[in-house]
Amino acid sequence: MTSGTKTADTKTSKTKASDTEKNIINHMDRLELRLPTMDAPMRWANAGWQDMLRRPFYSFGYGAIFTFGGLLLVWFLYDIGWTAAIPMMAGGFTLIGPFFAIGLYAMSRRFEEGTDIDFSVTRPARFAEPRQLAYVALAMVLCFLLWSLIALFLFAIFTNGHSLALNDFIAFVLTTPKGLSLLAMGTVLGGVIALFVFAFSALSIPILLEHEVDAMTAMTASLRVMIEAPGPMLAWAMIVAIYTFFGVATLFFGLIVVFPMMGHATWHAYRDIVKNPPYKA
Repeated sequence: MTSGTKTADTKTSKTKASDTEKNIINHMDRLELRLPTMDAPMRWANAGWQDMLRRPFYSFGYGAIFTFGGLLLVWFLYDIGWTAAIPMMAGGFTLIGPFFAIGLYAMSRRFEEGTDIDFSVTRPARFAEPRQLAYVALAMVLCFLLWSLIALFLFAIFTNGHSLALNDFIAFVLTTPKGLSLLAMGTVLGGVIALFVFAFSALSIPILLEHEVDAMTAMTASLRVMIEAPGPMLAWAMIVAIYTFFGVATLFFGLIVVFPMMGHATWHAYRDIVKNPPYKA
């Protein structure tokens, strides 16, 4: 009986180990990626919430800075008379959010280390690959510019180039066939761009904070997890999108809370997925 039990236990442990190995993929011999399960997104969100409450002054400070950037964009569009473009451009502005959350990722890393928290965590010297981070930021900016060009092009096509006040534009979008077509096409195209940005940025920036790899390796690692585990990653993308929509819909003020929460949660997503210690070139 004892021998049989040991044999069964051995087989069970081997089966569990085999199942675990199936969930781990090697990326370019530099990163070991653990594919997330469907319950992971909620764990990340909860962990992000807990981190945000550990040092609310700093977390909300980052949220306030990002919110100020959004309000500045709205003021600029209002000042030049492009009020109708505010909803479209506000959505595009959130595409570059992951880069501005660098300080939040660094804060969560400090929490793990048990060290003090201050705004110096964002100094480039504390990052493994500060130059490579710039390439990821450039990719985000290019996607934001593409989003902006598409939004302005669609606006010009469907409104025949006429300038509309924000209230008139909202009425146009919601009550006219052309407006509904604009809304549908803009949502689809914007969604594709947003999903692409999410796919390559979900893990790439946290990776570059710790691992001495190039931007392409980091971005393709993020894309690979998205492809290999579409269910959990799409669920995570949906959670991020819902919270972000709430933050923008409250005239950006909701981002004071949403932005730091999602930033901290992104770090925990990275920690859950990237299995190996910091890679040194």
